[in-house]
Amino acid sequence: MADHEIFVKELGKKIHVTKETSFFELSKMCGELHKAPIMAAKSGNSLIELCRNVNGESEVEFIDLFSLDGIRIYTRGALFILFIAIRELFGSAQLNVHHSRGTGLVCNIEGIESTPENLLQIEERMRELVKEDIVFEKATLRKFEAIRLFSEDGQRDKALLFKYRKKSTVNIYRCKGFINYFYGYMPYSTGAILNFSLIPYGDYFILNLPDTKQPDRLPKFVDQPKISTIFLEHERWGEILGVKTIGEINEIISKGPREIREIVNITESLHEKKIGAIADQIAKHKEPSLILIAGPSSSGKTTFSKRLMLHLKVLGMNPVQISIDDYFVDREKTPLDENGNYDFESIHALNIDLFNEQISQLLDGKEVLLPKFDFMLGKSGFHDKPIRISEGQPVIIEGIHGLNELLSSSVPRHRKFKIYVSALTQMNLDSLNRIPTTDVRLLRRIVRDNRSRGHSALDTMRMWPSVRRGEDKYIFPFQEEADVMFNSAIVYELAALKGFAEPLLVQIDDSVPEYIEAKRLLRFIDYLLPMMNLEDIPRTSIIKEFIGDSVFGSL
Repeated sequence: MADHEIFVKELGKKIHVTKETSFFELSKMCGELHKAPIMAAKSGNSLIELCRNVNGESEVEFIDLFSLDGIRIYTRGALFILFIAIRELFGSAQLNVHHSRGTGLVCNIEGIESTPENLLQIEERMRELVKEDIVFEKATLRKFEAIRLFSEDGQRDKALLFKYRKKSTVNIYRCKGFINYFYGYMPYSTGAILNFSLIPYGDYFILNLPDTKQPDRLPKFVDQPKISTIFLEHERWGEILGVKTIGEINEIISKGPREIREIVNITESLHEKKIGAIADQIAKHKEPSLILIAGPSSSGKTTFSKRLMLHLKVLGMNPVQISIDDYFVDREKTPLDENGNYDFESIHALNIDLFNEQISQLLDGKEVLLPKFDFMLGKSGFHDKPIRISEGQPVIIEGIHGLNELLSSSVPRHRKFKIYVSALTQMNLDSLNRIPTTDVRLLRRIVRDNRSRGHSALDTMRMWPSVRRGEDKYIFPFQEEADVMFNSAIVYELAALKGFAEPLLVQIDDSVPEYIEAKRLLRFIDYLLPMMNLEDIPRTSIIKEFIGDSVFGSL
């Protein structure tokens, strides 16, 4: 007997159901109204799993694969199906998820070669599991019961993750007699995972999945070998340090300041060595070089450029840095985005003609009067004194468009040295639950914007989608143009950021749409033990750009 009333946004009316009706059952009424499979429900500003009953909720709308939350849920479902297929075919073989590559995930199976034959066998079994449409059953266990269960199942990375978790319970999922844990919600059943493929990738393979732009089909996998090499190099370095997962960094922090201090020193030494090697490469150029440094938001470009300048000076060079921000066009000439707002991320927000003219003149040894942009007035002017560079003196330009040839088209390619900087974290929660590099950069930005600009976490999170769109349009398409890549990720940084980010995120309540994302980030950093001995971090460290006390001043 119907005893509960709930407003369904898609239907535009209230529906009478029983309190025991699941959101999955309710979603069937709206399936034809969505152009992509439904993955979850949303009530107010809270995300709800489809397996939950409607009891207590007064309104609902459904989330499909056109949303990022929907894609995240779909990905977890695909990974569990992949896990089951591997276990059924190869026993207790260990599946590892390394990092994302486009819409796909780079994976490997320990002890099993990623041959086309093996991958075909696994993919066929995955498709059979989808056809069986098996429900992902959710269960809540006591923490120590979960630790014992996963230890016995050979999933020791998950057991170690739970060991340092403050909550006394753990939500797990069961399917086909297998258990697993995922950071975030799951689809209702295996039948929801319709599109995927396994693609050989050297010693690894790609689990290719849909994206929010065309969720009904698989995009073509486009390799980015340079960025993948940097990811895998950093992961091998994590293996050497013994720090590949959050559980492992927690284990080190729990032993006291001496152990984490050693990790800090080794990590910072690695960065120093990498920056020094880049400076050595630049020094080999016989002509004055235009050094272009680009990367997405909160990648640490500013600190990197300052440290690079020091290394170049050690080599007898005297680099001069020019701010690309001074080349903004007057505010009224700034292009507009699709919403009619100023698009400051666009390359056409810069006076490209003036930039090319002046850089060419500088590299030819001529005197130049550089522009100076007034951000309060939105007007461009010029400095009082001209500059000139001497023979062999490089010019450093830091900005998001550095890798785009349009920015410096007047300068011959052989006179340019392009550097891509990004925080390509190798850290995972465990073998299956990866930490997106975007999450690390967002946490960095939340902390920095609050410290240096007075922005709340909510302010930063509201701007973030626009920042991400700009990156997708103006930065990522050009990253393979780089002569060299620098990975600014730091294995201990999440433990250092936690104490700064957590108090900012908890201020976001469920009255705003950003609550879902804030809650997800809070759940994520809740797994981390905080790093207490922040004084052990060198003041030249990239992380100091975000948490403060950088030797390079307020960045």
